[in-house]
Amino acid sequence: MSNSMPNSVFNRRWAEVILESLTRHGMRHICIAPGSRSTPLTLAAAQNRKLHCHTHFDERGLGHLALGLAKATKEPVGVIVTSGTAVANLYPALIEAGLTGEKVIFITADRPPELIDCGANQAIRQTDIFASHPAQRLMLPRPARDISARWLVSAIDNGMNQLHHGAFHINCPFAEPLYGDTEGDYEWHAELGNWWNSNLPWLSEPLNLSVAYISDWYFWRQKRGVVVAGRMSAEEGEKVALWAEQLGWPLLSDVLSQTGQPLPCADLWLNNPQAQALLQQAQLVIQFGASLTGKRLLQWQAQCTPEEYWIVDSTPGRLDPAQHQGRKLTCSIGGWLEAHSPQRRDPWCTELNQIAQYAYQLTAQQLAEQFSEAGVAHQLNELLPPRGQLFVGNSLIVRLIDAFCQLPKGYPVYSNRGASGIDGLISTTAGVQRATTLPTLSIVGDLSALYDLNSLALLRQPSAPTVLIVVNNNGGQIFSMLPTPDDQRQRFYCMPQNVEFSHAAAMFGLQYCQPSDWLSLKTTIEQFWHNQHGCLLVELCVEGDHGAQTLKQLVNQMANL
Repeated sequence: MSNSMPNSVFNRRWAEVILESLTRHGMRHICIAPGSRSTPLTLAAAQNRKLHCHTHFDERGLGHLALGLAKATKEPVGVIVTSGTAVANLYPALIEAGLTGEKVIFITADRPPELIDCGANQAIRQTDIFASHPAQRLMLPRPARDISARWLVSAIDNGMNQLHHGAFHINCPFAEPLYGDTEGDYEWHAELGNWWNSNLPWLSEPLNLSVAYISDWYFWRQKRGVVVAGRMSAEEGEKVALWAEQLGWPLLSDVLSQTGQPLPCADLWLNNPQAQALLQQAQLVIQFGASLTGKRLLQWQAQCTPEEYWIVDSTPGRLDPAQHQGRKLTCSIGGWLEAHSPQRRDPWCTELNQIAQYAYQLTAQQLAEQFSEAGVAHQLNELLPPRGQLFVGNSLIVRLIDAFCQLPKGYPVYSNRGASGIDGLISTTAGVQRATTLPTLSIVGDLSALYDLNSLALLRQPSAPTVLIVVNNNGGQIFSMLPTPDDQRQRFYCMPQNVEFSHAAAMFGLQYCQPSDWLSLKTTIEQFWHNQHGCLLVELCVEGDHGAQTLKQLVNQMANL
């Protein structure tokens, strides 16, 4: 093997092993930002026929694009960025993936060690830059011919074999030259032999898919139980709803549960003293999935005192901020349900059905056909695309949908409810849409849209009709629900921007409308699903804190029944 071969050639061989190794673990999508230091990785990805390459000029949006792709495909998705602050811009998406479990592989190019801490341009300390947030980390050395290709491929494989949830950070220093000859130096990776002609990892480690079985389940299923449904897949949501119904246990459902919310408006009626007294009789609470949204549900969850509290979720960790006595069952929700069959019994808490239906009827009386933030949240199911999917933003809108709307059972709902930030919501929407190629409705607030405005570029040519609803209540009106000082609320909390989004839509070539009533909103979106293509940005200009005040009013009404 010649040691005079330029770095540009060997860097490519090194990068090709990294990318090919990752494809062996199911990585089919990779998101790439422009940059020079990442050239070996970018060109290796472009050359790999197993990879579908996505691009974005904004690394923060790029990370969330990958997050959305991973959410919808349930497969690992790669990200390639250059060195310097490009890497730091991945932090929000990496943190979110760590909390919600999507497998995202962050492959960051770096300057070689001799250019760090010496004043070299665009050279920062990237080693372990993400601290404890990645589930797996691999800080690679500068590519060297005396490092075996077998070591590199097995190092990648080992990280992927251990990556059950969250992010994998692979830091890749490359020395110049980065450009020039790209042929040659095949002797180095030729030692991998027939691996190049296979589709299997070099080092495999079969995953243990065992279910956390409860040996005395036959005893517990005869108790008075309550089921809490948090974030889960559409298939899991349907199964949980049927399982709870067969047991005769009330089901308290989050907006992300996809269970059909058989007891709708829980965030309203959980403030009712009669409902609270009924639920106090529960001997066992089983929670499926994490990331509960509603404030009243979280308060009830923190205060309930069953004999035991169980949480079933494939994400490791406690996932119980209230620290109940009970069991954390780390396994798939579907697998656990199959292993713990219900015993059909009559409902033990039928009064909750009456209370929940009253809350829904009260909501409908006040909000039906109302053109407001609360009204749209209540009627959102009427705007959903047939055989499509929904992406829900954060801050106030997700709380209003959770409190006021009853979404269809099994209808796919996506969100970023790990760290619950307002960053990257448009780019995550784009990732979800690209992964599924389904018609997509996304609804976010105005500050959320401003925060990720660059990522409107990702919605230019969706593979199916896509509607982005921007609820423009002129600022962060969720802070209207908090006891912030009146004199400082607008300036330091809500921060109204007094903007409208028609020019943003025009800049990125998106269709745009600003309906002024519920009927025109509903008609426009229905026609778009059936007759149009591309992306439609719908701006809803609504009264400032009306949504927050409506939620507060209805919660109080249910409390005073």
